Amino acid sequence: MQPITTKLVKWYDSHHRILPWRISPSDRFHGQIPDPYRIWLSEIMLQQTTVEAVKPYFNNFTRKWPTVASLAAASQDDVLRAWAGLGYYSRARNLKKCADIVSNDYDGRFPSDVTALKALPGIGDYTAAAIASIAFDIPVAVVDGNVERVITRLYAITPALPLAKPVIRTAMQELTPSKHPGDFAQAMMDLGATICTPKRPACVICPVNDNCQALKTSDPELFPVKSPKKEKPIRIGAAFVAVSPGNEVFLQSRVETGLLGGMAQVPTTAWTARTDGDTQIEAAPFAGQWAAVGSITHVFTHFELRLSVYKANSVSTSSGADGWWVKVENLHGEALPTVMKKAIAAAIPDAFAKRRKLE
Repeated sequence: MQPITTKLVKWYDSHHRILPWRISPSDRFHGQIPDPYRIWLSEIMLQQTTVEAVKPYFNNFTRKWPTVASLAAASQDDVLRAWAGLGYYSRARNLKKCADIVSNDYDGRFPSDVTALKALPGIGDYTAAAIASIAFDIPVAVVDGNVERVITRLYAITPALPLAKPVIRTAMQELTPSKHPGDFAQAMMDLGATICTPKRPACVICPVNDNCQALKTSDPELFPVKSPKKEKPIRIGAAFVAVSPGNEVFLQSRVETGLLGGMAQVPTTAWTARTDGDTQIEAAPFAGQWAAVGSITHVFTHFELRLSVYKANSVSTSSGADGWWVKVENLHGEALPTVMKKAIAAAIPDAFAKRRKLE
């Protein structure tokens, strides 16, 4: 192994993070092997999401659905409800599709081949490499944001992202050992998450600080070099929170495709990532004593959304379009994305005041 690889693997043996989906080196020494299902589930959840945010969702999912077959047997509505609050909901829809395919076409066993993994819904280059490396000991380069940061600093790579990605991948592949490549991949991730952090990296305790070209010749915080961010467009629309005499809120299902597909919502106007929706009270979905109660802002990956929020009290449950009524105290059980929770909270401030634990 290369000197950097040897140092990192040794460091990982003693300093790895304890994570609910992970088999530690000592676990592996005592005969435990990684579960591809748990690795896959964690990697999908960790996309664009922090480790601390993912832990309770991962534990909840694995309690409800301990195998890929049990997840495949679940309804999409149940999966979306369990996912609610984690964001990027296309991941949840692809999670269910992938579980169905693995259960039906692969007899409940994830393929170990990188190409076959990438053919599954929701699995791209990084996730396929992570599953192959960690679950199946295939020596393929695993490159996430933490790894990008570590590699660009180790080699003082000056081209800006994303142009530097091929150079980073090549360097990572050269460092990846043939024996226990998953441990090395996780060592790189842990180093980036705990020591080689974006700001104020703890270089003095880094196990590979004497190999770091950025530390020797420049300032590690200058790496990775990034292209200027484009300003996010702002979209506008309206949300309508109807409340019945029985303290129920009217909900609808969003269409299956597109942003927040299949999730629950209060009625809104037809905003999208590319177009504005109506913001006026006249756009209400049905008759009622509607009144403005404020506005909310929610930032998606590619745009910022600003919704004017309107509320109508004492609305008959026979009013309106297709949808259903839910007691305010039961809203936590619905597959409501964060933006819709914000809209409801603008109209009913205590709707989510007592957040229940994930079940």
